[in-house]
Amino acid sequence: MTGDQTLALLLFTGFVAVTLGITTWVSRRRRGSAEEFYAGGRLFSPMENGFAIAGDYMSAASFLGIAGLIALYGYDGLLYCVGFLVAWLVVLFLVAELVRNCGRFTLADVLAARMSERPVRIAAGTSSVTVSVLYLVAQMVGAGSLVALLLGRTSGAAQAWTVIGVGALMVIYVSLGGMRATTWIQIVKAVLLLGGTVVLTVLVLLRFHGDVDRLLLTAAERSGHGTAFLAPGLKYGGDWTARVDFISLGLALVLGTAGLPHILSRFYTVPTARAARRSVVWSIGLIGSFYLMTIVLGFGAAAVVGTGAVRGSNAAGNTAVPLLALDLGGGAGSTGGTVLFAVVAAVAFATILAVVAGITLASSASVAHDLYASLRRRHGEARSEVAVARWAAVGIGVVAIALGLLARDLNVAFLVGLAFAVAASANLPVLLYSLFWRGFTTRGAVWAVYGGLLPAIGLVLLSPVVSGDPDSLFPAVDFQYFPLENPGIVSIPLGFLAGWLGTVTSDEVADEAKYAETEVRSLTGAGAV
Repeated sequence: MTGDQTLALLLFTGFVAVTLGITTWVSRRRRGSAEEFYAGGRLFSPMENGFAIAGDYMSAASFLGIAGLIALYGYDGLLYCVGFLVAWLVVLFLVAELVRNCGRFTLADVLAARMSERPVRIAAGTSSVTVSVLYLVAQMVGAGSLVALLLGRTSGAAQAWTVIGVGALMVIYVSLGGMRATTWIQIVKAVLLLGGTVVLTVLVLLRFHGDVDRLLLTAAERSGHGTAFLAPGLKYGGDWTARVDFISLGLALVLGTAGLPHILSRFYTVPTARAARRSVVWSIGLIGSFYLMTIVLGFGAAAVVGTGAVRGSNAAGNTAVPLLALDLGGGAGSTGGTVLFAVVAAVAFATILAVVAGITLASSASVAHDLYASLRRRHGEARSEVAVARWAAVGIGVVAIALGLLARDLNVAFLVGLAFAVAASANLPVLLYSLFWRGFTTRGAVWAVYGGLLPAIGLVLLSPVVSGDPDSLFPAVDFQYFPLENPGIVSIPLGFLAGWLGTVTSDEVADEAKYAETEVRSLTGAGAV
């Protein structure tokens, strides 16, 4: 094992030791209540929660996948940054404060405030678990790609054991520490990630003496595409399919964030709706700064390492940032390269662990608080529900590991794009209808969820992602009937349409008193938990 590999593993081991220490400390102090496990006792300040949201959102897709896409496709790759960042305006103005006032722990709490509780909880819980598992798969793929580069091994065994190890750690974090431990892990990770990104960005700019034009021109020259690298169309140009696919991706990224379960659950960890809104302001500043730096890293990887070398290391581009760090530090075998590569690899591992912990907690909460509680005739005690959530974390971890092994050759940013498409199709329509449509009914809520969820999943299964393409999951077979890689442009309107259709065909009369109560509560916070 080389020096950079040894140092990276030591740094990563140190991070794991610190976070396990946090988890153990929290597990001894927690009260065992549902509020403590799901929401950390609602004791976090807006700044702390803002850092935690940033840590939850800046995933392996951001640090590894987006920089890799920019290194491979230039302008078209940075469009991911735009979509991820603009999405927070939707969260800030339409979701954060209202969700905090109307719910307790999950998305289904908002719906159950004015609908028949059991059917909407089952529907929302099913959708939330599906979105969470898709998001988890992306993190597992990022972990496998990183360890393959770190250990200098391309065999599936190294990636497989990494995925299994990450899955085991996330189960430990969630089952022992709950939301409080997960939040502090995310805060530590956000500080490490932002610090590492600042260092790399400064080094890239110093390499080109602060001349951004020179950086871009060098990236274009070494990309093999010339000036086309800096213009739209390298990935999403060409025929109508590619152009529509780009629009579909943009819709999913902009609208999907407001429907992500692990983001929505973060608004319940602060004491008031005002604190939730201020948390989003903090997170927008942190996330916006990060994505600006990610653009520099992506073009820096193309200029310094070269697009060909990035693609040669990992066809999806997931290793662009570690390779850039190695080169900026002085190259393979140098002390600076060894240290910088090790730091970046350790930060990337920390990123993956923190994000999977947050997603696992959100999905296990949906299983226990929504699905389990709804399928019981009588609601159990809080401790019983928390016990179910811990076992659910184990089951979700197993599923995420299996799917992560299957999809290990796909770009992590693309995988997250699919999760965003499902969230925008199934969760966002029902959330907006519940908050703003006076006549919305239970049937409309259930139809909105399944009317977005099922088409999104079905269209992905029939898309080039799964079959009929050399880069698909099953290249040897072909059941590709849907030409787009991202289903959002079809499935998102279907989710809104299904919610409207279910409402207008329902015999149920919307409860005006419940809507008035929900409206007052969402806007003023009166009666909020």
